[in-house]
Amino acid sequence: MKTKINFKLYLLSCLAGFLTFGCMDNMPEVEDLPSAAVAFDYKIIDNSYQLDYYVGAQVEFTSISKVEGQCTWDFGDGATATGETVTHKFTVGDTYKVKLVIGNQSKTQPIMIKDIVPIMTLDPIEDENGICEVLSTPVNISVELPNPEGLSEEYTWIFPAGTTDADGHVMTTSNEPNPGKIKFAHVGSQAVRLQVKLGGRLLEEGKINVQVAYNKEVSTLYYAVKNGNIMALKLAADKPVGMNVTPYDMGISSGKHPLNILFNDQSLYILDCGTQFIYVNDEDGNMGDGRIQIMAKDGSRMETMLSNTAAAFDDPFYGCIDGSDLYFANRNTGISRIGLTERNKIYSLSEYPYYVQNALLGYYNNGWSYGSMNACFTRIDGTWFCCKTYNGTGIFRFTEADILQQTTTGGLPAPAAGVALSGMLPKSLVWDAQNRVIYFTIYDTGYEGIYRCTPEQLNAIGGSKGALAPYLLKTADGKSVIPITENGKGEGSSGEYIGICQLTLDEATGDVYFGLRSAYPNEVKSGLMRYNAKTKVLEHVVEGVDVYGVAINNNKSKLF
Repeated sequence: MKTKINFKLYLLSCLAGFLTFGCMDNMPEVEDLPSAAVAFDYKIIDNSYQLDYYVGAQVEFTSISKVEGQCTWDFGDGATATGETVTHKFTVGDTYKVKLVIGNQSKTQPIMIKDIVPIMTLDPIEDENGICEVLSTPVNISVELPNPEGLSEEYTWIFPAGTTDADGHVMTTSNEPNPGKIKFAHVGSQAVRLQVKLGGRLLEEGKINVQVAYNKEVSTLYYAVKNGNIMALKLAADKPVGMNVTPYDMGISSGKHPLNILFNDQSLYILDCGTQFIYVNDEDGNMGDGRIQIMAKDGSRMETMLSNTAAAFDDPFYGCIDGSDLYFANRNTGISRIGLTERNKIYSLSEYPYYVQNALLGYYNNGWSYGSMNACFTRIDGTWFCCKTYNGTGIFRFTEADILQQTTTGGLPAPAAGVALSGMLPKSLVWDAQNRVIYFTIYDTGYEGIYRCTPEQLNAIGGSKGALAPYLLKTADGKSVIPITENGKGEGSSGEYIGICQLTLDEATGDVYFGLRSAYPNEVKSGLMRYNAKTKVLEHVVEGVDVYGVAINNNKSKLF
């Protein structure tokens, strides 16, 4: 802490020091002291930019101090000035600490100066549905370029492949301030970029994603990307030759570990199990940060449904929507449920008690025990199918009538529906009700992959891994997809690997989509994949992307 110096005492001590030791070499400096008596205001005085603190704008600083004396200003960028009212232009965007000194008192406060970037906006679309349809809808992109100093402006527009002007002429670049109306030949997020030189200085590049719709109504696939955003993709099976159907970037972060995403009505439900998703002995119970969020189907709105602030064991891992409820499993103990209309809730067992837990079924100590509820589950014709990968493994089946009123330690009969794939490691599954087949993934070494069979065939497999062979799905060149199940090769640990998190069904075609983290990328690359029900082979949709959860909006539309 700085302190004032009493000069009378200081001179007496100097005199005593001089008489005793001779002249002192270093006289202490009198520093300025922060004081409430010193204050100042600032504002932009350029006519066009009175609310925006841009590089090059004139900022006027005015002392409103109670103390009198010469005002000395330090603008934090190496420049200084004197006077009660001064102006200054900052040449680099940053946050500066501006200091006013009067006598030995001072005031310092920050000011944020924004660098100039072109601000790009999509003009209202002249279409009855308000969407930009591929090949047919012309759109215009407006640009605002803050230029407080009136410097020279140079524009370079860069358009995605397939862009044309309103008359159909191909456009790759343009040097006009406004290139006019343009059309797009491909579906998805079409990125238009703009490079601007202002007074010869190249600014940060501007970019806008134009969401270009398909020209027919089809289903929409959503998928969560690792360290990225939620993406969407139109499932166009009969697109014209030469037209690309690329993903839409929804501009919404995927989160930390969104292992499961679910679509219902007009919204996407994102189950993010948070930072800590593998087993850890969390004695303090304070590592939970998982949550369930809800994104509007077009990405225009994001809401929080449920947050966990307690133990990591209570984070939401996998779930399903059944009726008016979302059922979600924590990683260790059981399944709870929450109404689809609930928002901004904090998870607690008192408010969201277990709908079912390990010890509320006759399976407990009769095939399964605690642990590893972190795999897919769903209800098929009134019977729950719950994948389990630790302390009793397989697909455990039960009805609501099988759920006990009190916990058990064993000794009760198991549910009549029984266990499918007993002793195996099924991680994800999806039911095709129209074709009466079930798809499931297996993580057992030597048997890894995706399988398809009827419920009767599933029962006949029993616990024999050898009986799986007829139902294994493969690529056109005869390869199966082998998800990561080896320590050190990807995220997760035994029973918890992120290899294939989730399967989702396109009800219109019977195709099944999933994200693969491949154990052998030289044979089958990681990416977004599907089982093509028409060709009966596995194939890539998007290569080289790490995918968590996947979901389909089966309501057909041109955009979202």
